[in-house]
Amino acid sequence: MKARATIDLSELPGHGTGAASPTWWGTASFMLIEGTGFALAVMVYLYLMSLAPTWPLEAPLPDLLPGTLLTLALLASVIPNIWIARAAQQRNLRQARIGLIMMSIAGVLPLAIRPFEFTAMQIKWDGNAYGSVTWFLLGLHTTHILTDLVDTLVLACLMFTRHADNPRRYGDVADNAMYWNFVVLTWLPIYGCLYWVPRL
Repeated sequence: MKARATIDLSELPGHGTGAASPTWWGTASFMLIEGTGFALAVMVYLYLMSLAPTWPLEAPLPDLLPGTLLTLALLASVIPNIWIARAAQQRNLRQARIGLIMMSIAGVLPLAIRPFEFTAMQIKWDGNAYGSVTWFLLGLHTTHILTDLVDTLVLACLMFTRHADNPRRYGDVADNAMYWNFVVLTWLPIYGCLYWVPRL
């Protein structure tokens, strides 16, 4: 009987981070699917605009202030988000806890501004095609902010419990930070379409 070669895997970590983690691939795949959804929604907006004799359709130009404030809030949130991603990579529990609290606040701020954006559109969702597509874009992005905020709050709670000792939690924190960057990046073309394209 031939002897079989065996490999000792006992020294390998129980969970990888980044591309070594299945959760990372799941998050990246989700962002790809959602990014496609955002792209399709923007294309619908531009298609409707190409058919309309004037744009905005039977409505004044949207008020710039709420959307610009929200954009600045999202861009500013990238700084603590990068910081928390590094803390997760270094497995620094104290910094990860502080960063999660900061990102929880950063997630609430745009949700506080967003209702004013719906008013800034100066048209109701059922007014016409322009109203429907603008409210849809705002609503779609709002669900992503809310989704990440809930995830951030859950992780913040976990990192203040005994579960923080699990190395896998740091991978979850890093993946959450990656998803927030996606939320910020997807807003920029939507902001451009909603607020600046009608002014061209």
